[in-house]
Amino acid sequence: MRIVTYNVNGLRSAMTKGFCDWLKTDPADIICLQEVKAHRENVDYLQFEKLGYQDFWYPAQKKGYSGVAILSKVKPDHVQYGNGYMQSDAEGRVLRADYGDITLINAYFPSGTTGEERQTYKYQWLDEFYGYLDQLRKERPNLVVVGDYNIAHKPIDIHNPVSNKDSSGFLPEERAWMTKLFENGFVDTFRHFHPEPDQYSWWSFRANARNNNKGWRIDYINVTAPLQNRLADASIWQHVKHSDHCPVYLQLKS
Repeated sequence: MRIVTYNVNGLRSAMTKGFCDWLKTDPADIICLQEVKAHRENVDYLQFEKLGYQDFWYPAQKKGYSGVAILSKVKPDHVQYGNGYMQSDAEGRVLRADYGDITLINAYFPSGTTGEERQTYKYQWLDEFYGYLDQLRKERPNLVVVGDYNIAHKPIDIHNPVSNKDSSGFLPEERAWMTKLFENGFVDTFRHFHPEPDQYSWWSFRANARNNNKGWRIDYINVTAPLQNRLADASIWQHVKHSDHCPVYLQLKS
């Protein structure tokens, strides 16, 4: 099973930049998208069907905002829209698909960059989401939790940890949440294979950040410990450019 997570920062925009040509290269069996900023009826989804993908959408109620989707060449056994928390579901943040013994969670974590109110909600969302995962894995122990986490976990995951120590996305409380996740049975699949620095998945549009690789690693594919022995490969595809993010890849053994 080959899985990609990709914050496309507006799917319609990404499609004008060659997203469907990239899909033609068969990058993965399952592609999880965040920040689609569109409803299915507003997108030429037939292009995905022509390439063999079924498409599942969970857009935000507010048009042009947030939203997640899954493009899948493998038919899921079950799809669940949302995680039961009203505000999160209204913002289209969580989409679940079950494949055999594996449960895939595609999540778009809130950002706190617009101010204190959203940062406060981010902490609330993190607590709710952790509880959701904790409950779910009692019945579905093989979880794959992908998405834009909007958190850089460690100094190695951000180009300038000193100047960003007070920035949303690298605050101590956010990083502690990630640490709690990994200390309680989750594996950072990219770091499992790649301990090296300068590996980022998002870059600001400002100051030529991407060309200078001054980025953040905020997009993850994390799995529960029972899947660790099935990890085959993981990478970050910095060369793929339809967004201010890039795709993150995981291959699982069957």
